[in-house]
Amino acid sequence: MAPVQQEPEIQFAQRLASNERPMRTKAIKKLRKYIRVRSQKIQGGFEGDELLKLWKGLFYCLWMQDKPLLQEELSNQISGLIHSFQNIQSQFMFLETFLQTIKREWTGIDRLRMDKFFQLVRFVFRNTFEMMKRKEWETSVVTRFLELLTAQVLHSSSGAPCGLQFHILDIYMTELAAVGSAELTAAQNMTFIDPFCKTASKTKDRILLKAICSSIFSAIVDQAPFAIEDLLKEVKATGGGAEESDSGQASEEEGKPSRKPLEGRPTVDDDEMLHMESDSESEMPDDAGIGPVLQFDYLSLADRLFGLARRSNTPSHNRQRLYKVVKTLRDLSEGVFPQDEYPEEVSTDEDDDEMFGSRKRMKRGRGFGEEEEEESGRGERRG
Repeated sequence: MAPVQQEPEIQFAQRLASNERPMRTKAIKKLRKYIRVRSQKIQGGFEGDELLKLWKGLFYCLWMQDKPLLQEELSNQISGLIHSFQNIQSQFMFLETFLQTIKREWTGIDRLRMDKFFQLVRFVFRNTFEMMKRKEWETSVVTRFLELLTAQVLHSSSGAPCGLQFHILDIYMTELAAVGSAELTAAQNMTFIDPFCKTASKTKDRILLKAICSSIFSAIVDQAPFAIEDLLKEVKATGGGAEESDSGQASEEEGKPSRKPLEGRPTVDDDEMLHMESDSESEMPDDAGIGPVLQFDYLSLADRLFGLARRSNTPSHNRQRLYKVVKTLRDLSEGVFPQDEYPEEVSTDEDDDEMFGSRKRMKRGRGFGEEEEEESGRGERRG
């Protein structure tokens, strides 16, 4: 009797999880070609269960890899496979099955291996944003990504471990800015954070609410001086006034969109601009460690959060916290920068500080002190 032929995906998974590095390296190269060829066919695309089998092999391919530089290279290769798929349907299925795989395996990752899987998650999101950039940030593509993110990570029924949620929240703004800060408008950036706004207004998980405030809203507040400084540089570069349209036209000819000041932003005249530039070294924070930043219309974001917070079905705790964020954003829209107080740091009840601790502790993922965070959150979830 002839032996039963194994499915290609199972064969790939076995080779990817091999103990021998040369076999794993060869399997990655062959997989890239296999994905490219198969996804070109009108019929015969990938099914979800087939990609889950491939991700099982890819997960253990990274599991077996030692040495940080080789781990980084492998994570980049694995996450870059999304560009080998020749249609958007398969690309999003690749992302969805990755999230399903990492959620399933997360609790089994030991502390010594956690860093490389943190890195893999970061690279997968970076390449996903790069994929959307290649699609010119098409509205339907962005909407589909945000729906997937909500269903697989943010929704209460997603089953995403807390550590994974926190890590994704931690890297989201940084990776989006790294890929799209040069061309995304304030309105587009609002779209990218809207799922977090919705979740913050209705989640009953206070730890998740605090994580969203710490990683998303605080990032916007913290980076506001640099975002406005970049905006002033753009206005100065265009010359303002009548020359702005000519400069904007030149930018379009070069294929680089020109961003203009949006309604709700603090406006400045020439004297104020000169004053801000002359004082920038003494008043602006040190931006040596600040990478690309995203532009936001702070007043529009404040209005969006206020509209969500005022709804009758918004929990009172969420409403109080969001109102503090709204106040800070409205101050920013008028050119008033917060000093030492941030929305997520303001306690709304006596036990808040004991429950959540510092922002730094909040940002640690599963495997790096998450037991203490989860223990503190169990009481809230039972309530």
